[in-house]
Amino acid sequence: MDRPPLFSSDLRAAYEHLHAASRADPYPDWSARRDRLKRLAALIQDHEALLCDAISDDFGHRAIAETQVLDIMPSLEAIRHALRHGAGWMRPRRASTSIWFWPARAQVLPQPLGLVGIIVPWNYPLYLAVGPLASAFAAGNRAMVKLSEFSPAFGVQFSRLVRAAFDPAELAIFTGGADEAAAFSALPFDHLLFTGSTAVGRRVMAAASANLVPVTLELGGKSPAVLTPGCNLALAAERIVYGKLVNAGQTCVAPDYVLVPRAELDAFVAACEQAARRLYPAGLDSPDYCSIVDLRHYSRLTSLLAQARAAGVKLHALFDGAQRMDLRHRLAPTLFIDPPLDIALMQEEIFGPWLPVLPYDTVEQAIAHVNAGPRPLALYWFDRDKRRIARALRTTHAGGVTVNDVLMHVAQDDLPFGGVGPSGMGHYHGRWGFDTLSKLKPVLRQPRLAGTALIRPPYGKTFTRLMALMKR
Repeated sequence: MDRPPLFSSDLRAAYEHLHAASRADPYPDWSARRDRLKRLAALIQDHEALLCDAISDDFGHRAIAETQVLDIMPSLEAIRHALRHGAGWMRPRRASTSIWFWPARAQVLPQPLGLVGIIVPWNYPLYLAVGPLASAFAAGNRAMVKLSEFSPAFGVQFSRLVRAAFDPAELAIFTGGADEAAAFSALPFDHLLFTGSTAVGRRVMAAASANLVPVTLELGGKSPAVLTPGCNLALAAERIVYGKLVNAGQTCVAPDYVLVPRAELDAFVAACEQAARRLYPAGLDSPDYCSIVDLRHYSRLTSLLAQARAAGVKLHALFDGAQRMDLRHRLAPTLFIDPPLDIALMQEEIFGPWLPVLPYDTVEQAIAHVNAGPRPLALYWFDRDKRRIARALRTTHAGGVTVNDVLMHVAQDDLPFGGVGPSGMGHYHGRWGFDTLSKLKPVLRQPRLAGTALIRPPYGKTFTRLMALMKR
């Protein structure tokens, strides 16, 4: 029989060590949790430049400012939020007791699950590792983290920094490719949190199910932006273009397509062009514009472009000058005007700087289009009419919604972040992450004298009268 690959034995050894540590110390006090959170924050603060450079190396180029906004700042804010509120989240929570069981008292005791597994994608490698870690540490758990093979420079640096800052019985970091990820997701964690594509999410959930491991899946999908008649078109275009082009569209909650009133289509296209050239005046040479992470993803995006051209889709470039730089994996943003719905561009999550624009005739038609597809991770609704906004929120489903902007709901630590249906399951961020990674243990405290003695056998007239009273 062949020996198992080395990474499998390494994973298993780390798992056994962390699992045993979590059972030996099942309820770390707040001082221990706070210490782990503070060390995690210090790791980022003390090595910010190193982490930013590593992430830029992995992309071929990503502006330091963009990494500060999208990875550094939200990571630190997630930790600070947990430090501000974690001690309160730990406290037992009062619960009401049915009148028939008085004078018993009920409460909910948040208890650490034990050992949490976290699988991290490449697009925001720091934040999508640290955000779940902040929840895990605040809830009193140990953690194992699997980083993406597509962020190797970051993986090397982050692994080294974690080994220097944390005991192996607190946190372990792993890298490696698809085989390592499969072995990782098959471990019998107390909870597994995965961020990535829907296709891979299915495989992760299948592997976890063998051990009945509960999962939180943060996936993706085709997140729509809807412009309504009379909305501030120029403002909407600027915010949509920013949300689409930050990280060159390699964002799970990026607007994937836009629905625009037919009469305002041309004005929207012109506004998008103005916004893109104002944000990135040097076009593909702009130092603020991100490269596509690798050749595989670059080739996938150019293939989507070629298929759309072959289908006769009208294209509108948003940058002047060069439209692609093959050696640097750079693609200029492009609008795809009213593409047919059966081409790959409209069937797959784009994860790049392509933006389909679909005209519609009535708001009801736009809502119907959103509801006809798989439920998305995000919905962006641009509107001035409060009643129409309320109706849209009630009649559509999405993992999260931002009204009159894009992306920003994700940065709110008091809001749950998660998908719905094919875009994911479960929530984290802030207290929602604390609760997801805790067992909310129900506890009933019964005094010596209790009315429950009246419902024990032998059953007689007193029991019959009591049952009649209880059933009223």
